[in-house]
Amino acid sequence: MAFDFDLFVIGGGSGGVRAARLAAGEAGAKVGLAEEYRLGGTCVIRGCVPKKLMVFASGYPRLVEDAQAYGWEAQIGSFDWNTFKPKLHAELDRLEGLYGNTLNNAGVEVFDARATLEDAHTVRLGDGRTFTAKHILVAVGGWPYVPEFDVADEILTSNEIFHLEKLPKNILIVGGGFIACEFACILNGMGVEVTQYYRGEQILRGFDGEARGHVAELMREGGVNLHVGTDVLEMKKVDGGLWVKSADGKEGVYEKVMYATGRRPNTANLGLDKAGVKTGRNGEIIVDEYSQTSVPSIYAVGDVTDRINLTPVAIREGAAFVETVFHGRPTKPDHELVASAVFTQPELGCVGLTEEQAREQEPIEVYATSFRPMQSLFAGRPDRVMMKLIVSQETRKVLGVHIVSEGAGELIQMAAIAVKMGATKEDFDRTVAVHPTMSEELVTMKAPVRSA
Repeated sequence: MAFDFDLFVIGGGSGGVRAARLAAGEAGAKVGLAEEYRLGGTCVIRGCVPKKLMVFASGYPRLVEDAQAYGWEAQIGSFDWNTFKPKLHAELDRLEGLYGNTLNNAGVEVFDARATLEDAHTVRLGDGRTFTAKHILVAVGGWPYVPEFDVADEILTSNEIFHLEKLPKNILIVGGGFIACEFACILNGMGVEVTQYYRGEQILRGFDGEARGHVAELMREGGVNLHVGTDVLEMKKVDGGLWVKSADGKEGVYEKVMYATGRRPNTANLGLDKAGVKTGRNGEIIVDEYSQTSVPSIYAVGDVTDRINLTPVAIREGAAFVETVFHGRPTKPDHELVASAVFTQPELGCVGLTEEQAREQEPIEVYATSFRPMQSLFAGRPDRVMMKLIVSQETRKVLGVHIVSEGAGELIQMAAIAVKMGATKEDFDRTVAVHPTMSEELVTMKAPVRSA
């Protein structure tokens, strides 16, 4: 059977674009790609990139306070969203253009349309056109989840937060994951009065318990009105915003309410049932180690598979798919020891096992330290850095590294290389410290604080 394309990719985010570019540009395949919104996907258009730019913007008040403490005659006024917002979106436009150029240069035919599955080898575009493909790759990402409320249309998610006409005077953020915590810190830094509700006992579920507590304490010290163990019971529109009643009986009116209570695979009405593709309980596409679905000609990568929902992971999965299918070199994407960072203020960076996970696996030693770093100590800020190593008693390998500090995202990238290589605690100890730096503490913790 002759196909219109060797590969058709549904979704123009990081994973889909990488797979399309490599299949067309390096493997010489005829590739089509459909994206219903904007090239770049969640990360570039409504995720990592605009969020990190907002993180930068929100940090300047602290820098000016530090400058004053160091002897500079420095002042800062109020944050002007109307100055920042157009520059933010101009940068997103620039990046989207780069994605388009990359695909065009590789010879990928791009369709600005929604695509759905018709069968194992056929996709249908929103305008009614159909195309056949030997292989289909689904890379449509995830979508924010919001519980049902009568005022659901008034609730913001991480999709809409970048498009606000103006910053609110106050906001309620519901959720305790990295998106909720990051935006609580961002908006707090921009001068918004932030209240955050999380129904669990501590924010950042899945991260190291000690690190979670450290971040929560510093968020509160920084001005975020953080409440755990509570949730929204009722919500209605009133003059001035949304009236909210919480599970612990508190009532308040917030100009804006943002929900960051998780994301779900964006698989609704995609035609998966029609094509015979199996999904899980949350709509995630079930794939094997090579990202192949229950239908041999259909693969899926990225957040739509709900494995590790991080942009660099989706990119690796897309590249492994091309190696497997178009180069004949079966390649499993490596999901072991993936580092990550939460861009709160301060940041949390981690790689490997948490203390809780490691304890269940084997006997461990825990090396930890907490201190006030030189720069903020001199400036009179109460910030405290936390660094923690989880070490196997038997093999002496470093099983996990957890850092809470300014720049933790940058630090953990370097630590991740050592952990990925299988470094032992003694390898860390043999490494000469760079002084004076915060990171030298990673190689100067000699005695464990506890064993388990």
